[in-house]
Amino acid sequence: MHLATRLGALLRDRLGASPELGTLDITLYRDDVWMGLPQPVVGATNLPADVTGRRVVLVDDVLYTGRTVRAALDAIMDFGRPECVRLVVLCDRGHRELPIRGDYVGATCQTARDETVRVQLVETGGDDRVVVYGRAQ
Repeated sequence: MHLATRLGALLRDRLGASPELGTLDITLYRDDVWMGLPQPVVGATNLPADVTGRRVVLVDDVLYTGRTVRAALDAIMDFGRPECVRLVVLCDRGHRELPIRGDYVGATCQTARDETVRVQLVETGGDDRVVVYGRAQ
């Protein structure tokens, strides 16, 4: 939500209008939720309005296999039929398993599959940066 909030503030400053922001929990839409993982913890979904006929922008920190975005698309469709859906990602690390791409990408990071990419933000107590960790970390 921190990235979406920042983008919303930038839009407000540049265009004079603030987008409506919401949160979307995709836990039960994940394709691995019942594959031997611990009991899923479902978070809150808080959308400002029915999405039918509206432009929806999904914001994610790291785009990897595309499965998280697929789950988000499935979840969005349970709340209506948007006019369109766009995807904003801070970091695209490649290794896609599904035909999903970011419409707006902050950076492309070359990574190996066994590496982990973490986004750190000022809002969560760190510096703004993207860190790639090797498997041993």
